[in-house]
Amino acid sequence: MELKTKIKAEDGKQDLMITRDFDLPLDLLFKAYEDPEIVEQVMTNPYTTAKLLKFDGKKHGSYQLESTDDQGKVVFKANGVFHEFIPNKKITRTFEMEGTPFGVQMEVYEFEKLTDDTSRLNVHIIYESGAQRDQVLKLPFAQGLSMAHDRIEEIMKDK
Repeated sequence: MELKTKIKAEDGKQDLMITRDFDLPLDLLFKAYEDPEIVEQVMTNPYTTAKLLKFDGKKHGSYQLESTDDQGKVVFKANGVFHEFIPNKKITRTFEMEGTPFGVQMEVYEFEKLTDDTSRLNVHIIYESGAQRDQVLKLPFAQGLSMAHDRIEEIMKDK
């Protein structure tokens, strides 16, 4: 099955571009990135439960996310700082997976209205090196990202 979330990673580069069209109005798509309760729902999956330990969605704000398995064991932690937080337009942030060799990445999210009922998310991620980006792409990154985007549509369609 083809994933709705598209990832473009050019050889020899240290970045990638992600594009996803949503059957959601622009304000609902953005809300999925600014409402802590919705962020937790989106990041929760059949294997882990996500909890935002901190979320200050504004310029110079920060966030910290933790996911636990059904035994309560922490299996994933991430954190970052917001550099831009412009409602319905743009989020620029850092992202760091704690306890991994991947380092800090820069992420630029741009939100685009297509019609009154549809919108597009364009994400530009810059890694510290091309090797780091390639390591991330060896993980089930595309599937996990597409699953999270599918959950955004599922959660937000009734809002």
